[in-house]
Amino acid sequence: MTDAAARTLTAPPFSSDYLASRTRFRAAAEAAGFALQAYGIGHKGPRGEDLTLDVAVRGAANPERVVIVSSGTHGIEGFFGAAVQTAALEGELGAGWEPPADTRVVFIHAINPYGFAHIRRVNEDNIDLNRNFVKSSGKYAGAPEDYARLDDLLNPQSAPTALDPFLAKAGVQLAKHGFNALKNAIAQGQYEFPRGLFFGGKGPSKSLTLLAELLPPLVGSAKRVVHLDFHTGMGKWGTYVLAVDFPNDSERVRRLRREFGHEAVQGLDPSGVLYEINGSLGGWLQDQFPEVEYDCMLAEYGTHNVIEVLSAMREENRAHHHCAPGSAAHQKAKQRFKEAFFPESRAWQTSAVRDSLKIVRQALAAR
Repeated sequence: MTDAAARTLTAPPFSSDYLASRTRFRAAAEAAGFALQAYGIGHKGPRGEDLTLDVAVRGAANPERVVIVSSGTHGIEGFFGAAVQTAALEGELGAGWEPPADTRVVFIHAINPYGFAHIRRVNEDNIDLNRNFVKSSGKYAGAPEDYARLDDLLNPQSAPTALDPFLAKAGVQLAKHGFNALKNAIAQGQYEFPRGLFFGGKGPSKSLTLLAELLPPLVGSAKRVVHLDFHTGMGKWGTYVLAVDFPNDSERVRRLRREFGHEAVQGLDPSGVLYEINGSLGGWLQDQFPEVEYDCMLAEYGTHNVIEVLSAMREENRAHHHCAPGSAAHQKAKQRFKEAFFPESRAWQTSAVRDSLKIVRQALAAR
């Protein structure tokens, strides 16, 4: 994929809903010569449609390298990630393109199809999938000490109200405890509050089970995997980082910075924006493939400020559990939630997809 192709993108292929996204993705993949498989999760979408992880594969039968591009780990964020995938398949990776001889290219559309279809960040069991990928040595138990103290603030047991003091109360907590302390207490991942934000589940999710089955034959004999998992909602508006589960000062991070840009790649830093979380996809993948250089990067695109995004998550979760589907409060919460993770700004949409196509090109060139 050329820089020119990424720069000339004018109409990103965004879809109105999960079903439209899946249909367009599959058509683009088929036209580009990719082999397709669908893996159902046993649940339906809002129109009764089957919900599936769709996998498109092309390239070497016995690869030295595998490049994986995935979307929708956090459900609603699939509106963006799937558009990146489809833009690549309809563009430079489409008809006439040939993958490098030693490389297999894999697209995974909607790791969390339930959340994508139902406008949720979590899955059918209220599980945040990026807290569910617990390593073989870990447990689905516990919560940060301060999460229980903040439970009433984060997870009210009532429908949303017109006058909600959350932003003011959150500001007080920030002033009192500091950003890093609250970040670790709230977002690190918890396993004790099933209806709460950032719930990691009580066991492996259906999506985890499917990935555990389908990834080994896709990785095959590869010595290195470069895996891009697209996300939104963290960071400054219109900018991106490539977050990895390696220490900031490690050789793996230095190598990735040479391949993807020094400013783009950010490793674990307890004092920074990125921090170690429980049950992360990247850590789990390294655990699953210990003999492979498996570099999983979460491509995180910034939208609105962190408190606004958290507030939208809180309102959506509250409406999901305490409002009738289709009610005015339910619809309002969903609209606000979608804006938090998939802004309506055409400038944001176009620049974010354009940047992402550049990252896909860098992944294909990484050695």
